Amino acid sequence: MKKHRSIILAIATVLLIWGTFTMGTTSFPASLSQYGNVWPVFLHQAIIIGISLALGITAYKIPLKFLQKIAPILFLINVILIFLVFAPGIGIETKGAHRWLKLPGFSFQPSEFLKISFIMYLAAWLSARSQGEKIKNSKRQTKKEAAGLLLPFLTMLGILIAGLIIQPDMTTLAIICAVGALMYFASKAPLWHTITILGLGGTAFLIFAKSEPYRWNRVMNMLNPHADPMGQGFQLKQAAIAIGSGKIMGVGDSFSLGLSRQKFGFLPESITDSIFAVVAEELGFLGALLLIVLFLLFCFSGLKVAKIKGQTFEGFLALGITCWITLQAFANIGGIIGILPLGGIPLPFFSYGGSHIMAEIIGVGLLLNISRKQR
Repeated sequence: MKKHRSIILAIATVLLIWGTFTMGTTSFPASLSQYGNVWPVFLHQAIIIGISLALGITAYKIPLKFLQKIAPILFLINVILIFLVFAPGIGIETKGAHRWLKLPGFSFQPSEFLKISFIMYLAAWLSARSQGEKIKNSKRQTKKEAAGLLLPFLTMLGILIAGLIIQPDMTTLAIICAVGALMYFASKAPLWHTITILGLGGTAFLIFAKSEPYRWNRVMNMLNPHADPMGQGFQLKQAAIAIGSGKIMGVGDSFSLGLSRQKFGFLPESITDSIFAVVAEELGFLGALLLIVLFLLFCFSGLKVAKIKGQTFEGFLALGITCWITLQAFANIGGIIGILPLGGIPLPFFSYGGSHIMAEIIGVGLLLNISRKQR
């Protein structure tokens, strides 16, 4: 456990430092254009990271038994917050989406914290089932008992789907559903539960994707990005140019940290969704590969912690946090290289934005907390 804790801490530290530097240097052109100074965006992110580290330390110190008790309350508060984004005066609408809450002195995105509050609640619920009405082998469990476990899970997802669809925030919804499904499957659920959830999930994806033209266009754009290179496919085209320019070791055939050319107004969303393309441009194939390997090592160590903790609150929580951060990383990378739909999801520890960084650092703090001592 100590070895895995050290690996998780080391990787998270490297990713955060690397990500902050990359985001900072990438933000300089836009910051200069908007504020007449290269520093405001970077300094804002630095302040957010400082606050996040304090919250991460708190998460590392908090008694996990206490967290297990308050998990339902935290989840309920977060569910209320995702509906409050529509409240006049405090809800913020950006590009037709209602995802932000503005309070005195700051604003935040409740759906980013929903990821971790949902994981905590589901971990508490699954561990309670495991301790009490434990999910047993399907041969010993009647269909009525099994349905009694599946329906509450689907009800939880239904509430989240309702809140996130109307915002709309499909990418966050996809991550939450995927993580929830993985945690549920890890609880030794019967095979027919797996088939039911996958079937419902696939059907829901198709319905929601086709319900709005822009969503379906993202899917079609992934399949044929050259169909509209100056419109729907522009971001992918510019990302491909950035990634290709990096070659093996970065622009100029040598590691060029901070020397991206595409960040000068060519690459859309360069400090948020597209920041992986900047990494690949500056450090080439080897740098991009190193980033992917770090996320894979993070995943491996987190899953080892979850396996050691087993069917407990700590085990399910470690599994959920690990899957969330890893899936989000590869959803971002997959979207920007064109093998997944481009969904506007941040790259953990790299993309600009306070809410997701706070949630991720809190998640790492909890993961380190879980790995502090042997079961």
